[in-house]
Amino acid sequence: MPRLKDKVALITGAAQGIGLAIAREFHNQGATVILSDLNESKCAAHAKELGDRAESIQLDIRVESQWQRVITHIRSKYNHLDIVVNNAAITGFDQSPQPHDPEHATLEEWRRVHETNLDGTFLGCKHAIAAMRHNPKTIGSIINLGSRSGVVGIPRAAAYASSKAAIRNHTKSVALYCAEEGLNIRCNSIQPAAILTPMWEPMLGDGPDREANIAKFVAGTPLNRFGTVEEVAALAVHLASDESAYTTGAEFNLDGGMLAGTATPPAPAST
Repeated sequence: MPRLKDKVALITGAAQGIGLAIAREFHNQGATVILSDLNESKCAAHAKELGDRAESIQLDIRVESQWQRVITHIRSKYNHLDIVVNNAAITGFDQSPQPHDPEHATLEEWRRVHETNLDGTFLGCKHAIAAMRHNPKTIGSIINLGSRSGVVGIPRAAAYASSKAAIRNHTKSVALYCAEEGLNIRCNSIQPAAILTPMWEPMLGDGPDREANIAKFVAGTPLNRFGTVEEVAALAVHLASDESAYTTGAEFNLDGGMLAGTATPPAPAST
């Protein structure tokens, strides 16, 4: 039996990358998926590709009225919401390539990154709880996408690191609140590191230097490779399913061993 059969899931930032991979794997596992993003046209194309049990909706995660609209639509159409994945986020470098270090980052840029990453996740959790309170039998699951950058300092991406650290902590607050309220709702976070998403492509390139660029970026990863979006999605399925019914307030590092420490590279194979 599919692991998410009869569950309804809302995924933010589902137009590409990790969000899209999660939506696809949730759908493969029997869930009805609502793909949301600012870029609704891309979500619509992906939903059409998935076929039955998939739809798209535009959602600016920074705007509470839009969350209210989306949640009302889902509850009206499906009568319940079982899974919310708060994935949508920005690094801040897309619109502001100047330094993001603690000395030179502007207050405007600091707030812009936190408004999307932290405020958006706060609103996602808030409205997920309100919707899942009404689920008579199913176990609700909120999954927040953090980052390895929220566990360690990132001197040149201070706003991004701060926002992801706050998500890490808020996940635990949500989990404990739901437990205190006696709600059948769990909240956990996934903390990916170097996952090969479209964000990396400009830095890696597609020419003869691509393999060398990849090697440079994964040099500090004990497993010596990028992770894949499918690996993130596989973990998300576990946290969304009833297999993890006793798991809440937990954080899962998906980083190829980076946060474990350092590893001595294996010796080259002898010829």
